[in-house]
Amino acid sequence: MKQIMKDVYGIRTQTFDLMRRAEEDLSASFRRFEAQAENNQAKVLAAFHAEGISERHLLGTTGYGYDDAGRDALDRIYASVFGAECALVRQQIVSGTHALAACLFGVLRPGDTLLFATDTPYDTLEEAVGLRGNQGDGSLAEWGVKSRVVPLLPDGSPDYAALDAALDNTVKMVAIQRSKGYAWRKSLSVSEIGDLISHIKAKKPDVICMVDNCYGEFVEDREPTAVGADLMAGSLIKNPGGGLAPTGGYIAGRKDLVEKVAARLTAPGIGSEVGASLNVNRLFFQGLFLAPHTVSQSLKAAALAARMLELSGFDVSPASDAERTDIIQAARLGDAEKVCAFCRGIQKGSPIDSQVRPEPWDMPGYESPVIMAAGTFVSGASIEISADAPIRKPYAVYLQGGLTYESAKVSLLCAMDAILS
Repeated sequence: MKQIMKDVYGIRTQTFDLMRRAEEDLSASFRRFEAQAENNQAKVLAAFHAEGISERHLLGTTGYGYDDAGRDALDRIYASVFGAECALVRQQIVSGTHALAACLFGVLRPGDTLLFATDTPYDTLEEAVGLRGNQGDGSLAEWGVKSRVVPLLPDGSPDYAALDAALDNTVKMVAIQRSKGYAWRKSLSVSEIGDLISHIKAKKPDVICMVDNCYGEFVEDREPTAVGADLMAGSLIKNPGGGLAPTGGYIAGRKDLVEKVAARLTAPGIGSEVGASLNVNRLFFQGLFLAPHTVSQSLKAAALAARMLELSGFDVSPASDAERTDIIQAARLGDAEKVCAFCRGIQKGSPIDSQVRPEPWDMPGYESPVIMAAGTFVSGASIEISADAPIRKPYAVYLQGGLTYESAKVSLLCAMDAILS
């Protein structure tokens, strides 16, 4: 590998030596990721076996998609694996933000209040709820649903006292974001989310707790729906799609709430009964089958990036040897030039569009210009090696994914060589 990296990519010997030293430091973490993958793989296989999945489930439907055996079995498998009453897995869900918005619009009504318990949500959701952007675009705010934000404590933990004060009679839903998003904070573990939900329910038993689970699936041995979340949503081109799902998203949780969301996604009276799967059932099933292993590969890549950056003097979150609850690795690089150089290195080592030079631009739904490196087989798939960053202080870059650890190392060598040159 070393000679290829030198001859083809121009990687310096010291950068390669840095990677080798980082790998030596991570053997215990790698064993932990592998053990977690074994546990989650067994869970997925058990759900497949319980449903008796066969060739007929892998075939698709057209038109309305009535009686789609594969689609309906996949819903039940997701519910089983995630510890939920019910699940909705659909290619018609175009992104994680869409899945979350469907939950919000499906459950909340004019006069309700949505409370964000983990600070301001991810940029793209801010416009959907009306915290930012054009108020005439059909946001929750335009429909008479108020949104309030409870900031996190300085250490990134939920502020229970502030949350108690904000939980008045108008609050119908509390939203919890598992991942750090574009914030410099720790991501929440499933255990922390469970404790937070228990506290909220003790204060207001009838409130609905919804979790943005993007980037977190299969990182731990449980998901938020197994510790009390009423609703949970995510994207199939992140963890649970295993790198094979070409699009789609999922919603899981209480059956009555999932049905409300299904009615919003399609129409009242139609709900989850329709939605042709076309030719994606095979990819959705196989992607879910591969997801535990693929996530473990991403975690190895994240830890390797963290250790190489630590050894080079950069601040990282989480630390290379930390317990992880999502696949995101953040690093403060100090200035916009280094952020762009890192992202361009990731692109250079990617399998698709390696010749492309990423540039920051005003992406729809984002507050600041964003640079994105994603040379992926599925456009924008975060479970594949990718890196992105808003061009704003503290000039942090966010790395995620890696279909295979071996290929992720190529991109990381290119990225580190670029910022250390």
